[in-house]
Amino acid sequence: MEYVSRVPRPPLDGLIDDLYYLEGAPPYARLMLPPMPSALLIVNLGAPFRIRAGTDIETAEYADGCVVTMPTRALEFSYPVRTRSVGVHVKPWGLAPFLPMPAAELCDRPVTIEQVWGRPAIAELRDRLATADGPHEMLTLLEEELMRRLRETTGLGLVRHTSSVIAAAGGAVTIGDLSVAAGVSSTHLTQRFKELIGVTPKRLARTYRFTATVFAIDPAGPIDWGDLAGGAGYFDQAHFGHEFRAFTGLTPTRYVEVRRRFLREHPGHVLDGWPLPAD
Repeated sequence: MEYVSRVPRPPLDGLIDDLYYLEGAPPYARLMLPPMPSALLIVNLGAPFRIRAGTDIETAEYADGCVVTMPTRALEFSYPVRTRSVGVHVKPWGLAPFLPMPAAELCDRPVTIEQVWGRPAIAELRDRLATADGPHEMLTLLEEELMRRLRETTGLGLVRHTSSVIAAAGGAVTIGDLSVAAGVSSTHLTQRFKELIGVTPKRLARTYRFTATVFAIDPAGPIDWGDLAGGAGYFDQAHFGHEFRAFTGLTPTRYVEVRRRFLREHPGHVLDGWPLPAD
């Protein structure tokens, strides 16, 4: 697969981790994406893809693309034989200035870009992207569209700062201390988080802690699960295992088996690191 990415210019870099272009045959027809402290916006330029947001929700098809606020459950992406898209990896709070609705309304409910920006706007954007001269020009067009749509968002400074504190601590924070430091009530802080991120500060902290722990795993070597759980601040290995299943639907050992399969079958693949084969 071809993958091109870059960090956007200010002020978008305070909301977005990177813009990317992706084209080619996916490593697996179905990929499972565990929750992480990030949101996602995809403009699809190829055949439709499908997303299943949890076992209790039916799979939905996305032709023009999708918007995904920070998830609390694993997402399953089903890809066509070849896929082509541009997208945005967004910081947890970063979608809020581009949404016409509270992020909480979209929590674990991916929607099409048409539902967010309207059919004429996304149709025009897709046409311009489809005729662009290569990935770099496409990313410039997407960046310009985001700059044009950027708007002031009440409470964004509070949520961004508090989220950054949570991230810096790897999720090991006391929510009460966060509200005191921010000079607001815990109720007010929670309301702002749900409006702009879609989840509570506590849930964001759990997600940061889980992802930091998972990224510390070396699937190629031996793993001491007790040491890993203790070092991450989990009560015990059972608590760690419960979190793993809640976030991925897998036990820790099964997760490593699946990661090793990806590494074995697609060494050095551009998508290695977080998505997992769901086949």
